[in-house]
Amino acid sequence: MTATIICACVMQGLDTTIVNVCLPHIQGSMSASQDQISWVLTTYIVSSAIMMPLTGWLAGHFGVKYIFLASVIGFTFASALCGAATSLTQLVLYRVLQGVCSAGLVPLGQATLFTIYPRERHGYAMAIFSTGAMMGPIIGPTLGGWLTEHLDWRWCFYINLPVGALCALGVFIFIRQSRTMRRDEFDMFGFAMLSLAVGSLQMMLDRGQLKDWFHSAEIWIEATIAALCFYLLIVHTMTTGERSFVNRELLKSPNFVAGSLLMFGVGIILNGTLALVPSMMQVLMNYPVFDAGWMMAPRGFGTMLAMFLVARMINRVDNRLFILVGFLLTAASLWQMTGFSLYMGPGPILFAGFAQGFGLGCTFVPLNLLALSGLPHHILTQGTALRALMRMLGGSIGIAILETQLTQNTQIVHSRLMEHLRPDNPLAQVPYLTSPFSLTTPSGIATLNHEVTRQAAMIGYIDDFALMLIVILVSLPLLLLVRVPRRQPMPAAADD
Repeated sequence: MTATIICACVMQGLDTTIVNVCLPHIQGSMSASQDQISWVLTTYIVSSAIMMPLTGWLAGHFGVKYIFLASVIGFTFASALCGAATSLTQLVLYRVLQGVCSAGLVPLGQATLFTIYPRERHGYAMAIFSTGAMMGPIIGPTLGGWLTEHLDWRWCFYINLPVGALCALGVFIFIRQSRTMRRDEFDMFGFAMLSLAVGSLQMMLDRGQLKDWFHSAEIWIEATIAALCFYLLIVHTMTTGERSFVNRELLKSPNFVAGSLLMFGVGIILNGTLALVPSMMQVLMNYPVFDAGWMMAPRGFGTMLAMFLVARMINRVDNRLFILVGFLLTAASLWQMTGFSLYMGPGPILFAGFAQGFGLGCTFVPLNLLALSGLPHHILTQGTALRALMRMLGGSIGIAILETQLTQNTQIVHSRLMEHLRPDNPLAQVPYLTSPFSLTTPSGIATLNHEVTRQAAMIGYIDDFALMLIVILVSLPLLLLVRVPRRQPMPAAADD
């Protein structure tokens, strides 16, 4: 049963990153513009984020087994449709279906592990789950690059078919239908407010850079709708009680609230680095797609090593200490990344990736354990879904801010560097300015402008790494809100 759950989570995590690598090939195949092709990513994120909180109500109404099975089958079927799409419109629609079906895979799998494992082994269960959940995003870039280079971009979707078939068979055979199901009345207003808020926020983040952010009326409208709907959802939740779509008991748990906010910060760091580092290697350092993918592998090894060690000591050490050490290691790796340069070898990238993966790996298990282990069973699935939503929102908001800052800082630094490249500056003359750079020939000026752009972009990436370093340090005081539950006895050895 555990293997089935992990397999489903790997499949979902894999699909969130594998498409990023083959996106330029999809763009050429579909003859789409940059704005149009972004919908392939955005529609998946929006549909998954909107459906994720609904997973808890559906599982309580129909049972975890049937919703989990429907999610796996639907995700596999949608993957086949995406691979067979012949137009951009078809691909976007199929990605919406894929996002809807993927929403339940992680929260239902996580909640199922909490149910089948006794409380004293929740740490071990979360270590296994986190390892599987992290495997997808880690191997996604490498696998996507290999499939695109040697086969075709459609195989980035077809790869889900055999895995999905095995997962569906495992869910059908091994997972038992829950006996007690809550037939709560569906809160349409709460669901509508949450859906509109998340959808508007994601649209604003996706189109903000294209529309010059708040200089555009469209962005103002989307931001206003998102803020108003979030406000109405909070008021509705606090005044309605148990009938609300978001159960008020979750907001009364300081561990859940603090853990969700910390997971929001982890989402910024995790998704931000996964988005920035491969593009930095390919665009600025001329690494091939496949090389840029496999150089992200040490991050995965560090994560798995950390979670293996944490699982061994989870019941003997204060969980907050793991989170503190993990955040500090992540901060140290980001500090090292602020020293990156265009002329470095692969060593600093590999070392920083391993250190950051190890640091984040130290946080996943204790964060899940502290935030979810004490929740009542009837809100456990909703709790896991909302935490997954917080991580997704953290990643979306983080990527939008980091990409915006990267573009703006690159332009600012480029203009400042060009101010010094003028004929009356002795440092812009021979022997300081050597061939092929020149201020007198068109080819020399073009080469010089290209180099200035590279240098400015590198500074922009370094500024992004510094911003993520600030985020991780600012998040540390949230640990003071976390309460440590009574320590459980040591778990017995695993026999899977």
